[in-house]
Amino acid sequence: MKEFPLDRTERRENFRHFLTVPTRWSDNDRYGHVNNARYLTFFEVVIMRFLEVDANIDFDAYGVQCFSVENMCRYISPVQFPDTLNAGLRVGKLGNSSVRYEVGLFVEGCDDVSATGYFTDVFVDNETQKPVSIPAAVRDVLSTLVVE
Repeated sequence: MKEFPLDRTERRENFRHFLTVPTRWSDNDRYGHVNNARYLTFFEVVIMRFLEVDANIDFDAYGVQCFSVENMCRYISPVQFPDTLNAGLRVGKLGNSSVRYEVGLFVEGCDDVSATGYFTDVFVDNETQKPVSIPAAVRDVLSTLVVE
C-alpha cells in the first residue's frame, strides 16, 4: 500500500470514495468556523455511510463489530457554514484484524484539502469481544478503497 502524508499536500485523486456532507449552522462555534469536534463526526459519517449503505455490509451477519482504537484530525484551513464538503475516503492500512480509514475533507469547488485524518478500527467477535480476522467478504470491499 502506498503511504500518504495526510497533510496539506493531499489531493482528491488520492481517495477512492467520496460523500457530499453539508455543514450545518449548529456545526459552527462562536468564532464562525466549524468546531473541531465536528470533524471526527464528518469522518465517521463518510466511513459508516460507505460500509453500511454503499457497500451494504451487515456486520451482525458476520458476528463481528468494529471498535475504534485510534483517531486523528489535522486541521489545515477553516470550514464554515454554509460550506458543503466532499469527504474523500481510502484505506491506508488493511491488517489481519484492523483497518485504518483515511479521510480528506475538501470544500466543494476547492482543490485544497481543509482537513485530513484517520480512524483505526479493530474487528472483534460479538460474543468474546476479542479481535478476529476481518471477514473475507468485508476484506474484499475494503480492498477497493486501497490506493496503490
